[in-house]
Amino acid sequence: MDTITILWADDEIELLKPHILFLEEKGYQVIPVLSGTEALDEMEDSANHIDIVFLDENMPGLTGLDTLARMKASYPQVPIIMITKSEEEHIMDEAIGGKISDYLIKPVNPNQILLAIKKHTEARRLQSERSTMNYQQQFRQIGLELSGRMDHEDWIQIYRKLVYWDLELSNTDDENIHEIFSSQKAEANQLFCKFYEQNYVDWLNSPQADKPLLSPMVLREKMFPLLREDKPTFLIVIDNFRYDQWKFLQPAIEQYLKTVDDSLYYSILPTTTQFARNSMFGGLMPSEIERKYPQYWVNEDEEGYKNQYENELLDENLRRNGFNIKHSYNKVLNAQYGHKLVENMPNLMQNKLNVIVYNFVDMLSHARTDSNIVRELAVDEKAYRSVTRSWFEHSPLVEAMKYLSTKEVNVIITTDHGSVRIDRPVKVKGDASVSVNLRYKQGRLLDYNPKDVFEVKDPTKVFLPRRHVTSPYIFCHQNDFFAYPNNYNQYVQYYMNTFQHGGISMEEVLIPFITLQNK
Repeated sequence: MDTITILWADDEIELLKPHILFLEEKGYQVIPVLSGTEALDEMEDSANHIDIVFLDENMPGLTGLDTLARMKASYPQVPIIMITKSEEEHIMDEAIGGKISDYLIKPVNPNQILLAIKKHTEARRLQSERSTMNYQQQFRQIGLELSGRMDHEDWIQIYRKLVYWDLELSNTDDENIHEIFSSQKAEANQLFCKFYEQNYVDWLNSPQADKPLLSPMVLREKMFPLLREDKPTFLIVIDNFRYDQWKFLQPAIEQYLKTVDDSLYYSILPTTTQFARNSMFGGLMPSEIERKYPQYWVNEDEEGYKNQYENELLDENLRRNGFNIKHSYNKVLNAQYGHKLVENMPNLMQNKLNVIVYNFVDMLSHARTDSNIVRELAVDEKAYRSVTRSWFEHSPLVEAMKYLSTKEVNVIITTDHGSVRIDRPVKVKGDASVSVNLRYKQGRLLDYNPKDVFEVKDPTKVFLPRRHVTSPYIFCHQNDFFAYPNNYNQYVQYYMNTFQHGGISMEEVLIPFITLQNK
């Protein structure tokens, strides 16, 4: 590690000699100066690389606050610690407003100084080392859990742990630990896919089966009880929103609202909007919607949007469950409409339920496939999360959160499915009737290796519409994607490492259902 250089400005610097010697014994280089003017001169000297500044607030001539302002104007990245005898609040306010990194009251002891230095110059390294060590300790425990017999709730807990460590390790530069984590996550995803395949048909067909909360049940179990409370509920559906994205956004959202329930539920197959979201809103499986409400179901080979009747399906779901309430439905496709919706929030407060669908994350996923610029912005999982957070912090949605934080409301954030970054092509052949999704296929004359897919020969067993007598569904596992032999290399290169959905993976299937209230 390079030697850290400290600039310490105090008109009584001689009295601080014991502190300086203590720091030098610890391996730090200290440049002592007597005034703000000298401190600025030292900062301007190109021979000095200053890592951190200790600045006395009460110096003759150029005061500490004046020196702070000039330093921040020219060197905004350098952490500055203000040291003062005064405990007056207005001085603290001025220093904080001047973007100090820390504030210490005299007399300071050497360990206070040492802690401040480590906090502001070594925190990232120390946190990275601690995270790496803690994960290494947890690695074996997670491995033992994966080797045991797990149920649907156990898988949710495993996924929570993996998301936690994904975020914890994202700031470490240790490539070895990244490889270890990626390997364990891949192993977990492989085992999860087997678990899902082995149990999915039973969950849908056996009333007595120990089953997780699935798409058609989630509103009935999680939202409908809230509708009986004496306050409005806002259901915010962010299309294609993963649990790791929620955990990354959570601190920003909790500036305004507190989390009262952090749950996950299981998406049905295919993990796409046409199937999973219609099922969520309608409270039914896709084939049940097709049979019961044929006017609201659009098959893949038919003209028209596949999810244009979400509001109508929600109406039917509410009525079937005894709710005759005033509610609204809004789909936000651009910022202009989002801002109009925020302006209309006072009127929405008159409704018992307000549904707001945001399509940005899904659009980001598709744009990343089609645009080289967006691919560069969201080059990996960490960057994908970062772009999602940047969107949220500058979106009308954050304005809506601010407004709702002042009201007595229930706020739900959820989604219909997640997405996974694909990196392994699986060959498939079919005629012109085959569906175009990269993670699942349905159609006649499908030619594939059954070992590579989750195969459903009879769609009725998983409550999916049957298009033809000989039209099975096949689903990709983990990070696989379907590729046709024609123009195979070009096709694979185009889609490799893009974010897709429709198949089976923890990222697509295990999705957030978050309830928030005002603080």
